[in-house]
Amino acid sequence: MAKKDVKKIVLAYSGGLDTSIILKWLKNEYGCQVVTFSADLGQGDELTPIRDKALATGADKVYIDDLKEEFTRDFVFPMFRANAIYEGHYLLGTSIARPLIAKRQMEIAKLEGADAVSHGATGKGNDQVRFELAYYHFNPAITVIAPWRDWKLNSRQALVNYAKRNDIPIPVTKKRPWSSDRNLLHISFEGGILEDTWAAPPENMFVLTKAPEKAPNKPQYVEVEFRNGNAVAVDGEKMTPAQLLAHLNFIGGEHGIGRVDLLENRSVGMKSRGIYETPGGTILREAHMAVEQITMDREVMRVRDSLIPEYARMIYAGYWFSPEREMLQTLIDESQKTVNGVARIKLYKGHCRTVGRKSDTDSLFNLDFATFEKDQVFNQKDAEGFIKINSLRLRIRALMQAGKKK
Repeated sequence: MAKKDVKKIVLAYSGGLDTSIILKWLKNEYGCQVVTFSADLGQGDELTPIRDKALATGADKVYIDDLKEEFTRDFVFPMFRANAIYEGHYLLGTSIARPLIAKRQMEIAKLEGADAVSHGATGKGNDQVRFELAYYHFNPAITVIAPWRDWKLNSRQALVNYAKRNDIPIPVTKKRPWSSDRNLLHISFEGGILEDTWAAPPENMFVLTKAPEKAPNKPQYVEVEFRNGNAVAVDGEKMTPAQLLAHLNFIGGEHGIGRVDLLENRSVGMKSRGIYETPGGTILREAHMAVEQITMDREVMRVRDSLIPEYARMIYAGYWFSPEREMLQTLIDESQKTVNGVARIKLYKGHCRTVGRKSDTDSLFNLDFATFEKDQVFNQKDAEGFIKINSLRLRIRALMQAGKKK
């Protein structure tokens, strides 16, 4: 669609450097109405100036929607039922937020009769893929405007200069030379001084967590209760999904839980450094796996665990709304029907460790069989036949090799 044919655009707007400039650029380049949409996913005070800033920069209408409960219930929790983790470290805090933002953005586009949507993702990053795959899922004919793939502003300095020319306040300063993205699950940092892969992140960068060295000298124990694989209570207190995650964020942050420094592989092929703080999510995943240990069948767990890397890759690469992710989710959710119980987690100076788990209804731990004391149900002599059967292929292979040496 030619620029002159675009009548109304809905922009995913964070109020940061990129989307602030994009808002003005869309007004200048397309000369049409621009509606901004900001999703409240738990950014806290970051959203306070959004409305006034968007209107001052040229927005014709502003949406700010509280999506914290939907985010946690329908996106974070399903992902955590799978114990999803990318490249062994990343709990996918940014990745899982994008499909919800895109979903609501497309709903607003429909409400507003907009013929185009826009985002602030760069042509080098993952978010462009995540946003646009979701857009096309909801409307295959939508026009997508990705300024970073179109304009001549090809550096951060060029953006700063454009902002100054257009009187746009810029949030990136010499004092905090990095970009960040925050929601209820995590906060991420990238760019700027973090592009030196040898340099440790400065302590003043962290927002959600205390330095482990400065965390309390006394450990804290927290009990997390699960029903059908979803956390429902902390220390016996029932909470909504968003309340529960926020509560664990606070507790975990006090003890320095959930810091990650990762040089990850982006979907487009390059490596990129990300610094992450995920205190509540780190506790949640540890507790969930602990309850699974006592309630999940061994072979069910083996099959499910073999799918985690692929499931995590789908989310990282933007395929939340794909049929293959939905298929895997059905399998994963079936495995969670017996994941009912409580995990007791010890938090101490950056460490998060299971120290107890129990289930009153679905425990597969049977002391009659597992005990090292005298029992009446397990004949240890039976193990001899088990070992011989399982070693048969190894014995045959050894006989073959011995025959070759003669």
